Amino acid sequence: MRKMVTAVLASSVLATGVLAGCSSRTDSSEGAAGGTVTLNVWAMGEEAKSLPQLADKFTQENPNIKINVQALPWDTAHDKLITAVASKKGPDVLQLGTTWIPEFASANALMDLKAELGSYPEFAESNFYPGAVATTRQGDAVVGVPWYIDTRVLYYRKDLLQSVGYNEAPKTWEELSDAAKKLAARGNGSYGLSIDTKEQSLAFMFARQNGSKLIDNNKPLFNQPEFVQAVEYLNSFFQDGSAPKDLGMDIVPAFQKGIAPMFISGPWMIKLINDQAPDIKDKWATAVLPKKENNTSSLGGSNLSVFQHTEHKEEALKFIAYMSKPATQLEWLKLSNTLPSTKKAWEDPSLTNDPNYKVIGEQLNASEPMPLIKPFEEIAQSYLKSFENIYRANANVQTEMDAFNKKAEQILSK
Repeated sequence: MRKMVTAVLASSVLATGVLAGCSSRTDSSEGAAGGTVTLNVWAMGEEAKSLPQLADKFTQENPNIKINVQALPWDTAHDKLITAVASKKGPDVLQLGTTWIPEFASANALMDLKAELGSYPEFAESNFYPGAVATTRQGDAVVGVPWYIDTRVLYYRKDLLQSVGYNEAPKTWEELSDAAKKLAARGNGSYGLSIDTKEQSLAFMFARQNGSKLIDNNKPLFNQPEFVQAVEYLNSFFQDGSAPKDLGMDIVPAFQKGIAPMFISGPWMIKLINDQAPDIKDKWATAVLPKKENNTSSLGGSNLSVFQHTEHKEEALKFIAYMSKPATQLEWLKLSNTLPSTKKAWEDPSLTNDPNYKVIGEQLNASEPMPLIKPFEEIAQSYLKSFENIYRANANVQTEMDAFNKKAEQILSK
């Protein structure tokens, strides 16, 4: 996280009242028979701008509850949430990226919903993918409900892979490396695999595929063979020239032109490729990640949580239950192009009949969130600096991982 919640809580007196206008509120008629309740919902990113359409449908079914949606840009949302925690005045329902859950749960900003789960069939654990459920747990507490999810899969140019002898996507680490080398051998500025060096989950994902636990009983394992070998594997693509250190262009045109015929990314790329590169419609596909010991991917997305200081818990839970219905999630898919968290929604033909979304649904069965601990983002950012020393400056991998592991120990001991 860019800032720790606790640092701001120390100056909570200054923050008190800043968000008074955003706190839970009631209409003047509330408390009387037939009165209404207004729920404030904070949601993040561009997709949140479509949420009022679903909120209107909820209100039609629940005329005594009004929904006030505030869409927050991701780059300012974190700081605004910190201020809300400090002032104890914020939304009733809030969207949180899965990596933000540990920080705000540890600050006691999120209501424990464990006692409420049995009252809402929509919240049943069996409704969701196990990895998504894990993101809502903090110790014994249940601090959210999965809303939408994403994972990482392999995007590849079918035609170009066929030209180097691969009639299907690489299925193992060895095949991925071999295919990338052969694709790069085409010359003329071509590469085999584009690796996003700013993707902080990538190395941890590959390390898990190699058997690493990452962190065990608060002890980092980043200088152990399983993790070091994964970093060496990723670095090998840069060292043999099959991955560019600086691509110099966006991934979609590079994919379209065949400069970078393979890359790993999330489901949002499907629409971007279809919209920006329609001429290669039949020339590309997605595949589950190649396997070492396993092919575990990272699981991300967002959850819906109830703000600890809400005055409208029951109405907030009712709204989240509505958002968790498979039919609502499929409507949200149409509006925002974000993928449903409920397994039942994934049985819909709009997903099962699309080969790319079908792949993502398959990969979700082998996807896990990043470690659900408050300092993980700081650890991940530290890793990116270490990896840059490796792939740019040819630093020794083991030496660099020893230093990174020591830094992680310091972060975890804070």
